[in-house]
Amino acid sequence: MFYRELMSDSESLIQKHVREFVKNEVSHELVRQMDRDEVEYPREFIKKAGEHNLLGLRFAKEWGGRGLSWKEEVIAEEEIGVLGTALGCAFVMPSIVGEALDKFGTKEQKEKYLKPMLKGELISAEALTEPRGGSDFFGATTLAVLDGDHFIVNGQKRFIVGATEADFFLVYCKTNQDPNANKYERISALIVDRSPGVETEYKYGLMGTRGGGTGRLVLKDVKVPKGNLIGPLHQGALVFHQMMIPERLTSAAACLGMARAALDVAVRYSDRRFAFGKPIRKYQAVNFMVSEAITKLDAARAIVYMAAKAVDNHAPNSRRLVSEAKKFATDAAWEITNKAMQIMGGIGYTDVYPIEKFIRDVRLTQIWTGTNEIMSLLIQHEYYKEVLNTPKDDRDVEKDAHHFMDEAEKCFTDEDMWRTK
Repeated sequence: MFYRELMSDSESLIQKHVREFVKNEVSHELVRQMDRDEVEYPREFIKKAGEHNLLGLRFAKEWGGRGLSWKEEVIAEEEIGVLGTALGCAFVMPSIVGEALDKFGTKEQKEKYLKPMLKGELISAEALTEPRGGSDFFGATTLAVLDGDHFIVNGQKRFIVGATEADFFLVYCKTNQDPNANKYERISALIVDRSPGVETEYKYGLMGTRGGGTGRLVLKDVKVPKGNLIGPLHQGALVFHQMMIPERLTSAAACLGMARAALDVAVRYSDRRFAFGKPIRKYQAVNFMVSEAITKLDAARAIVYMAAKAVDNHAPNSRRLVSEAKKFATDAAWEITNKAMQIMGGIGYTDVYPIEKFIRDVRLTQIWTGTNEIMSLLIQHEYYKEVLNTPKDDRDVEKDAHHFMDEAEKCFTDEDMWRTK
């Protein structure tokens, strides 16, 4: 958990509130039923979270949020993370879809969608991925053609968490049909209500993250009012890039909770499990796995906390830090949950303990909201921009080299080489 000694009073209070909610309001049977695919979507869980005013914590009180910081929100999401990815994703979806409504929505849209969503009265879902591609977002083929006061929408989306239960969808559609249009000026974001022509199906046999209503969305000649456009026409890229902050930061924060919970189970087990006459925690092999796991978890928490603070402060490098947080925290959670299983041995591979469920759940976090390979591309791209486009204002360490003035050895192009002759 985020350590209380490092938190403000308000941060400690939100952690305590969410921890008590997770402990007292979410039944163990619900978690088990969802993992057995006996529940399609946990609507009652969302309703309870809304009643506790825990949805969309950082949005203004006017719309039903608490006006908290990103730091406080990620603290809350770590606590929710111990429930696994299905409940965690249901919990953060109002934060994700709410980002588009909060930053780009009209007052009427916020009144109609954001406010009841934060009360837990409306369920939302985000429709990004298409059957033809995942990370190739700007190649979307779902079409929205403006016809008078309505868009006519046709297309398919898949891997939509909450598809079967959502009352409305945030759908990215191709609205600019000009084949020569810039890829960032082809897409628009629309709110699509569950209405005639909107078909959903609970379709996938998932390895983990079960019970979240993940399915396919099919749109057949759906009439969407022009007033449901989020942001400017053909400028869905602006919405998408903003949405990637909550998408990735919430994934990172929730992974902290899953990793923490798995490690806690394994450490307590290692103190009770005897082998060769003593607890297995007394063996160096176990000691080193625990040491590596907790170090990695604390490092992941630190980078998530830093990314949240960067977003709160509108730091110019926040996009990179959020990508780093998503990549590092999800990879760390994968390593930690696997170490937890290794510490426990064979019993960790069974459903007597929840370790195998955490492993199944965590695996998806390295894929969704942009694969970690995409995160690596973003991180290096943003860092090159920072270094090469920012005047150097710290020590010029190149001059600490003995032969720093030897320009003949600093030839980078053919032109440089001829210039030094």
